[in-house]
Amino acid sequence: MKNISDFHIAGISYRNTDAETRGRFAINEQQYRNLLSTAADFGIEEFFVVSTCNRTEIYGFAPSAAHLAGFLCSQTEGDAGSFHQLSYRKNGRSALEHLFHVSAGLDSQILGDYEIISQIKLAVKTAKENRCTGLFTEKLLDHTLQSSRNIRSRTQLSSGSVSVSFAAAQYIRQHFTETADKKILLLGTGKIGRNTCKNIVSTLGTKDITLINRTNAKAEALARELGIRFQPYECLETEAARADVILVATNAPQPTLLQKHLEHSAASLVIDLSIPNNVEMSIAGYKGICLVNVDELSKVADATLQKRKLEIPKAQQLIQEQINEFKNWYVMRQHVPVIRAVKSTLENIQQKHMQQDSVPLQSDDRIQKVLNNMATQMREKNEGGCNFIWAINDFMASS
Repeated sequence: MKNISDFHIAGISYRNTDAETRGRFAINEQQYRNLLSTAADFGIEEFFVVSTCNRTEIYGFAPSAAHLAGFLCSQTEGDAGSFHQLSYRKNGRSALEHLFHVSAGLDSQILGDYEIISQIKLAVKTAKENRCTGLFTEKLLDHTLQSSRNIRSRTQLSSGSVSVSFAAAQYIRQHFTETADKKILLLGTGKIGRNTCKNIVSTLGTKDITLINRTNAKAEALARELGIRFQPYECLETEAARADVILVATNAPQPTLLQKHLEHSAASLVIDLSIPNNVEMSIAGYKGICLVNVDELSKVADATLQKRKLEIPKAQQLIQEQINEFKNWYVMRQHVPVIRAVKSTLENIQQKHMQQDSVPLQSDDRIQKVLNNMATQMREKNEGGCNFIWAINDFMASS
């Protein structure tokens, strides 16, 4: 079992960087796979990376958080020096607490946004498939997921409809006096795109929505599900020309909506839901267009957020309970060799006792009872070899 003090995190988030900066350190799927395949060259065996529109963080075992950060930046557009200046770094219990807070939505740009937990789950799953996780990481994920489930079921931290996708629909509503007659183009039908589209359909009262995706089948499937239009990627410029609102959720490494696409467009609002930015920056102000990114969307006010803030103490208490359970497991895993040795010793003592008294060897729960008592002592007091002696004395006294 690895030493918990060697578990580190290095990351940046919306708290200390803007969307453009986060974009330089965002990790796409291919970059993540490159990290997984080169980890051994950096002396890293167990790690995972969480990269979303709000944050890029690397968690794992390494000599230091700076070592992890340098490894991460080997695949980013941004350099390690800049990342070091901008990033926060934690280790041991502090790193554990950070992960639990992030997974609960307590550190999300919109408080209580629980989409992050599925992103963490996918990050660890991908790392596991590439043999870059171990017992510690997988058990930590189990407790993180349980903590998130407890918070969702026992608090109102994620109640109501508040997320980046919801905020996008709200922003459109605030931007226009009437929304029912607006023509909306959504580029990108991944998870964020799907959620945004569903929010628009349910809240804006319009179905004049057109979907475009590089993989036409995905756009077609969502369009059929929601009863809206879809067009092939080659029709982007044509569809942009008829749209009043354009939303971009492509999460590509480079901009996918360019100024040239809008030469004949009358759109007055463009919303970029991607990190790094997937809308060419020159579009801001072009022909009077209002360009909005995820940082602006996070400022959309909603009464729900005020209610969620009241749930923070409850969520923190549930997190603490789950962290304590994980630490108990961690402590006991460290003592497994000692417990096995004690069990073997007690079995030998019992067997010799039976042979000397010519009594047939029989099933006896005394050993298990002693081991259970010993485990309890170990959790409460870490006294090393004293536990071994205590267990043998306890067994002899009960014989």
